[in-house]
Amino acid sequence: MVSPETVSSIALSLPGAHQSAHFDVTDFRVSNKIFCTLPRPGVMGLRIDVAEQAALISQDPATFSAPNNKYGQSGWTFVELATVDPTQLRELITDAWRRLASRKLQAELDEADS
Repeated sequence: MVSPETVSSIALSLPGAHQSAHFDVTDFRVSNKIFCTLPRPGVMGLRIDVAEQAALISQDPATFSAPNNKYGQSGWTFVELATVDPTQLRELITDAWRRLASRKLQAELDEADS
């Protein structure tokens, strides 16, 4: 099982990311936009591409689900921390961050990774 602390560590390791809260829910932001949340124990939420969301839910419905509201329709996806692969989790958080990060911040990450 991936812990909330691991989610936090991954999210905060990304350039420009910071922790905040929205309606008493821990969230992680870049450019003051939310890319990842911890809405309830054992669950992470993140915004991904709608097509990727559909593929993940189809492949592993025990791990991935969409909220039944406008947020789910826009790509917000719930991830069960008990069953998600840690490597995949890191990739998903990074991809969600990239959707909102400036080109400058993305370049910082790319430079650090090379």
